[in-house]
This record gives sequence, structure tokens and C-alpha cells, in this order.
Amino acid sequence: MRRIFGWVGALAIAVGLAGVVPAAAGELGTLRLGVLKFGTVNWELDVIKANGLDAKEGFDLEVQGYGGGEATNVALMGDAVDGIVDDWIWVSRQRASGIPLVFAVPYSHTVGALVVHGDSGIDGLEQLAGKKIGIAGGPFDKSWLLIQAVAKRRHGIVLSDVAELVFGAPPLLNQKFLSGELDAVVNYWHYVARLEAAGHKRLLNVADAQAELGVPPTVPQLGYVFKESFVEAHPELVQAFARASRNAKRILEESDAEWERIRPLTKAKNDAELETLKRRFREGIVESWGDEERLLAAKLYAILAELGGEKLVGPSRELAPGTFWDGVKY
Repeated sequence: MRRIFGWVGALAIAVGLAGVVPAAAGELGTLRLGVLKFGTVNWELDVIKANGLDAKEGFDLEVQGYGGGEATNVALMGDAVDGIVDDWIWVSRQRASGIPLVFAVPYSHTVGALVVHGDSGIDGLEQLAGKKIGIAGGPFDKSWLLIQAVAKRRHGIVLSDVAELVFGAPPLLNQKFLSGELDAVVNYWHYVARLEAAGHKRLLNVADAQAELGVPPTVPQLGYVFKESFVEAHPELVQAFARASRNAKRILEESDAEWERIRPLTKAKNDAELETLKRRFREGIVESWGDEERLLAAKLYAILAELGGEKLVGPSRELAPGTFWDGVKY
């Protein structure tokens, strides 16, 4: 159940430290984050800047946009930025390879879905046999692996064997789906939301697939990632950012006016699309991030390691120790 309080009061939230008093403006220095230019994380970061949440916590947030995920990874490794957004599977894989990164601040537990045309008459995964399915993220995409596992569990079918698969970039797949070139599409949550707003239906939520395999859907996969050396050198700065991040989410959870302000960032084509994006974003707000969630994440990692093998998780079949930074818990 969500906590009931206004976002102004939420500014007093302490993450990782009880009774933290916000630092004076600028005292903690600058935090540089590298993100995809058009990613949904920009909505949250814009709310932080526009509402002065970084200044209230004693730091200055600097956002640098990049054209792709690989570019953000390179920026982090080369110290062009202090942190990026990625999942803890990637962090674990890097740690297992000797690169000490940490997943420090969760961003969202909203994930994508498998969508079919609203008038398709398709109501079950077994009806996808012989159909053309578009998949964002490649053959070892986490969402696709989970969906395949549920199809096999429910119906004893291997979707990759019985359907025609098309891999591509998320916006291109949406276009091909809308033009009728694809019968179904597995895409990231905000692309799915746009299809929902256009009258198409979710055949299977990835969160529901995850739950069916034994892990609650509220376990976040995406979050802010830093070098371990950075969080050790600047723990108060990272904790201050975590508080600002949570408070930005509270604003987006409670203020429809704020959604109107960031409407240009969302690129919503109409009111229905904005409302769907808003609803799905709010559903993904992480309410707790502690030892239980970390244990569940390790369970999900083991499931994905079994499904995707070394091509997904790298050399370690278990979540690498130290993947999650203990400095942020709530």
C-alpha cells in the first residue's frame, strides 16, 4: 500500500541514514549522470532540477545525454560521468569480470509486455504459433526469456521454434506492429503504453511472467549504477541523490500538473497516451528497497541465468557479491 502524504512532506525522507539533515546548497558538489537522450529517466531527472530537489539536498545534478546504452557504459568506464542507468544483471556481470561497479539506487520496477492487436482474437500464448513476433533487445532480452519460460510452462511450447521472430529497435518495432507487419511485439514499458493508448492489448505483462516464475513483480531491475570507488568516496552525495530521486517520484505520483509540465519530454501524442504513460510510470515506483528485495533479485538472477546462460549473465551463475550497495535502503 502506498504511503499517504504530500510530496512537500516527502522531502524529509532519509534514505540509508536515519535522521539525515540535508546538506547546504552545493556542499556535496556535482553529480554527473549519463543517460539515454530520450529515455524515461529524463522525466525524473528533469523534475529534480525543475523543483530544485538537488539543491535542497546539497548537490548539483548534471545530466549528460547519450545516443545509446553502450555510449553511457563507455562514459562511466572513462569517468566522463559518475553514474548511469542500467540493470543489476549487467552490474553483476561486470563484477564477475573484475570490474567493481555497484547498483546503488533503484529507478523502477516497471517492465515491458507482450502486446497483440486489439482485434486479433489472440487470447493465449499458444495462439502465437505461426505468428510474426517483434522483440526489442535481442534473443537474450530478459523480458523475452521470461515470456518464453511462461509459454513453455503453460503450454509446453517453445515460442522461438513455433513463431517467426523479428529483432529490432523499439520505435521501429512499434511502427511495424502498427502497420500490421507484426502480429505481436515484446517491447519496453513506455512503447507498450503507447500501443495500449492506441487500443492494443497486453497478452502478457513481463511482471506477471516474473511473478508466475516465483519472483514478485515489485523487485526493481533498473537503477543508478556507479563505480564502487565513487560511492565509497562520496557516500553522502549518492544518498542525497537517492532522496532527491524518491522525492521526484512522489511529485510525479501525486501531481498531474507536473505531468503537464513535462508533457513535451514524454512525447505523448494525445491525452490518452499521456494518461497511460503516467499510470504505468506510477505503477513502477519502488516503495521498498532492502534485504528482502535483494534476496528476491538474486532469485530472479538465478532464473535468468538458467534461461539465458552465459550469453546473458556472463561467467557467474549466481549474483556476484557486492552487486548492491548497502548505503541506500528504505
